[in-house]
Amino acid sequence: MTVTQQYLLDVHRACQHGEPVPPAPGRHDLRVVRGLRERRRFLAVLAGRPARGRIRGFLLDRGPRRGRHTAARRSAAR
Repeated sequence: MTVTQQYLLDVHRACQHGEPVPPAPGRHDLRVVRGLRERRRFLAVLAGRPARGRIRGFLLDRGPRRGRHTAARRSAAR
């Protein structure tokens, strides 16, 4: 049985019993992924590991990395 078929079965059962319809599959996936990422970063801070990626760039006052040519533009501007 696919996820869609199970969802339709759950919707049918909920309607028969007068209960609220369950959320569609995949509706909260992005929220879950963001929550897991934030938790992993939080645990890294507690363990004393340094920040990585964009956060580290901001902390080191370099700003975000926008592509290959960003460094060339910065050196040309100086």
